Amino acid sequence: MWIRTRRWIEKRSPAQVIAGYYLLAVAIAILLLSLPAVRKPGVNVSFFDTVFMSVSIVSDTGLSVFNVADTYSAFGYFVIMFILQFGGIGIMAMSTFFWILTGRRIGLRERQLIMVDNNQFALSGLVSLVTDILKFVLITELAGAVIFGIRFLRYYPTVEEALLQGLFASVSATTNAGMDITGNSLVPYAGDYVVQLVTMALIIFGAIGFPVLIEVKTFFAKRKTAGSPYRFSLFAKMTTFTYGILLAIGAILIWLLEIGHAFKGMSWHAGLFYALFQSTTTRSAGLTTLDIDDLTMPTLLLMSAYMFIGGSPNSVGGGIRTTTFALNVLFVYQYAKGYRKIKAFKREIHPDDILKSLAITVLALLLCSLSILAICITDRESLLAVIFEVCSAFGTVGMSTGITPELSPIAKGILMALMFMGRIGLTSCLYLIGGNRKAPKFNYPAERVMTG
Repeated sequence: MWIRTRRWIEKRSPAQVIAGYYLLAVAIAILLLSLPAVRKPGVNVSFFDTVFMSVSIVSDTGLSVFNVADTYSAFGYFVIMFILQFGGIGIMAMSTFFWILTGRRIGLRERQLIMVDNNQFALSGLVSLVTDILKFVLITELAGAVIFGIRFLRYYPTVEEALLQGLFASVSATTNAGMDITGNSLVPYAGDYVVQLVTMALIIFGAIGFPVLIEVKTFFAKRKTAGSPYRFSLFAKMTTFTYGILLAIGAILIWLLEIGHAFKGMSWHAGLFYALFQSTTTRSAGLTTLDIDDLTMPTLLLMSAYMFIGGSPNSVGGGIRTTTFALNVLFVYQYAKGYRKIKAFKREIHPDDILKSLAITVLALLLCSLSILAICITDRESLLAVIFEVCSAFGTVGMSTGITPELSPIAKGILMALMFMGRIGLTSCLYLIGGNRKAPKFNYPAERVMTG
């Protein structure tokens, strides 16, 4: 039986195997969340809601059909944090960690799976990459837990409760899960700038992309040694620049849009800080310091667009990713100026990357548009709330206007599919559709087609 299963797996493309592994993770999460000890005494959860929560946690989204704090026990919180690691660090990174612990040899097939799951281009250095990711995430979560635990002593009566809240908040922010056990996200800490600053730092750490963090580590390591200066890759430059620009523009626009509404009566710096947090959390985190329903329609549409873009490649974020958005903007701008080769930071962008970014964006727009249409047909919710919910699921953000528990099973199924695809990435989805790529045996004559 095992031999047949292994042979069947070997015939699948790496993307198909990765999707299968994430489905297996969802199945394991369902089993874990079905344990009686996970829930508080007297609390019952339907199987369908358990499936929804499992997909939401594995994908690090955080959309919930009930209040997590009122449903799960302390043991359940630890189970959720354990499952969040598979979505945040990555299923193949976690698998590699267990392979290293058990002394198993990591062969070519395993390296191919790691390469696909982490959106890499080469097989070399993958084990080192995974090891660095594990170290980065676990050390960051521990540091965040210590800072939060000490800070939360002023909010909770016992040290144990403060440390538990701090650990969960750190894991949720670092993995950009958007889940909370306060019962009201970060609203209880809305006036605590320390908690918010640390949370934003953890969110950015998780969403900016692990390769960028590794390059920063290499930069500081090489500064201590003599030699030529370290040169950051085009990916690191483009990712950091795009992430920073989106963050700054989002904060300014949200502040301007809400200065006479949700931020009315606040000082300009308090409102700007609120806006900065909302701009940060829409990357992929989902934690919030205010009631989403208090925001105006333009702000919700802006946040929906930001959630659609999502985090950076090879991060805990979902969406189309920041570099995809940047390549689309560069392509449109430079094509309009008459250029046929796209350039950035004194480098030419590979044509395959331009085509892939366009394909991902078109597929994402099609998926989200059809999802919005389908949910509007099955459920009587406002169009704005549905758009916000769909973008939140696709971007694995977890923000909601509060309609998630009221949605029909069909609508929840659509959201589950979006969360799953948002986590494995649309690049993997494209390869999942295509299967194993084969070189064409012949070519047809080329012919121009009128467009526009």
